Amino acid sequence: MTHDGHGAHDHGRPVGHDDLRAALAEFATGVVLLTVRDGRDDIGATVSAFCPVSLEPPLVLVAITSGSYLAEVLGRQDTFAVTILGEGQRMLAGRFAAAGRPSARRLLDEVPHTRGSRSGALIADSGLGAIECAARQRVTAGDHLLVVAEAVNVPYAGDGAAPLIRFRGGYPALVPPRPGPPR
Repeated sequence: MTHDGHGAHDHGRPVGHDDLRAALAEFATGVVLLTVRDGRDDIGATVSAFCPVSLEPPLVLVAITSGSYLAEVLGRQDTFAVTILGEGQRMLAGRFAAAGRPSARRLLDEVPHTRGSRSGALIADSGLGAIECAARQRVTAGDHLLVVAEAVNVPYAGDGAAPLIRFRGGYPALVPPRPGPPR
């Protein structure tokens, strides 16, 4: 142990895949449903690698596994939508994360949704917010495709519900902080 209470770091050894995965599992992230219209079909996936980049201009970033069909579609389609998922939408997140999933239309059959006016993508009506996006830059970074996109429409935002959080490979419930001692 070092004097600051942390273990010594070996700066000469390359970072192992399992070590990095374990460290990143400790980073809590929000969860979005990304959907894109590809011709006559709609595809989508649960994504936790999504973040705001800038308010002026209004930019967001999404990272998708390079070898995936979704990355292929985002490489040729310029518009897509993200629905920010709430804590009560674990089942929906699971549907869109499953391997071999069917069309996004099928996955949203029993979920109220609309088609975005700017993206044409499907947007679940019950999220915490929704953003329609237009790709501005695509960058290959390791095994992921990074898409920097301009927010071109916000169909709805904010209902006060708790967000869906990905942490340690699952979707734990947020627990409100315990009240501290009176001051």
